[in-house]
Amino acid sequence: MASIGKLREILGDQASLLDHASTKIDKARLHLPGPRYIDDVFTHTDRTPRVLGAMQRMFDTGRLAGTGYLSILPVDQGIEHSAGASFAPNPTMFDPEAIVKLAIDGGCNAVASTFGALGSVARKYAHRIPFIVKINHNELMSYPNTFDQTMFGSVRQCFDMGAAGIGATIYWGSPESRRQLVEISEAFAEAHRFGMFTVLWCYVRNNAFKTATADHNLAADLSSQANHLGVTIQADIIKQKLPEGNGGYNDPALKGFGKTHQKVYSELTSDHVIDLTRYQVANCYMGRIGLINSGGASGDNDLRDAVATAVINKRAGGMGLISGRKAFQKSHTDGIALLNALQDVYLSPEVTVA
Repeated sequence: MASIGKLREILGDQASLLDHASTKIDKARLHLPGPRYIDDVFTHTDRTPRVLGAMQRMFDTGRLAGTGYLSILPVDQGIEHSAGASFAPNPTMFDPEAIVKLAIDGGCNAVASTFGALGSVARKYAHRIPFIVKINHNELMSYPNTFDQTMFGSVRQCFDMGAAGIGATIYWGSPESRRQLVEISEAFAEAHRFGMFTVLWCYVRNNAFKTATADHNLAADLSSQANHLGVTIQADIIKQKLPEGNGGYNDPALKGFGKTHQKVYSELTSDHVIDLTRYQVANCYMGRIGLINSGGASGDNDLRDAVATAVINKRAGGMGLISGRKAFQKSHTDGIALLNALQDVYLSPEVTVA
């Protein structure tokens, strides 16, 4: 496990993330991850014993077993971004077995991928690491491209291949979001009947939210409301992008859109990314439903960026990271090293909730 000194070295000019003291939403109000998270939080819900068992199995898998934190490897980008764009940097990943091996060897709690990828190796690996099957996708083969989520299979198929959970995306704010809401709400209810937990990729997506001021698809206030909608349809875990800015509701270009309150900006958030992410956690029923942040695209300094995202998520009160491209677009060895580095953030007692 990396020392706090090593983490500071990796973070470089972002090391101040480790020192931020939040004066906004008090951490004492939050339901924080911990070894007894299922016992202390989820046993009070209406989830069945089978769902609780599936979730506990995930929390007891990998390097973060027993901590209440999650490190999940997601590889659905072959559909979402095209297989070429996703796997050309590391062609080994065209083979689904390589995906699952990376998740296992990288010490992840679970692997999330498509019906085809996980189904092709289910008999060999579904008992070794929890499978999360992504049931809908935005296919980008049609021309011109449209941004919608389409069901690729059934909840029963996930159950039959031995999946522990299902994942889905809703593009909140899009013209199709109400249809997606109904589809995924029904799918989540069915998954719970089968004893599987649910993970929602809870994204804001509308080109109108990109104004002269900012891209409010990433604003803390709008993404947090997306989280609140997601937990309302009984997502057990929320996947969200880190916030970049705030004030989507207040942009004059979106006059008449939605409702907010000035205390969101004066008392509940600041300009600091940890405070903005804590507002995302607060909208997940104050942490009763865990927030995992996405790792984002691969770039010039993936190790620093992955560790920084983990620090932000943990110090905000989040539950972990779901990081894909930064790991699977590298060699197997380098991918494991990156996954282990972000996991070290959650294993370190010196990285505390702000």
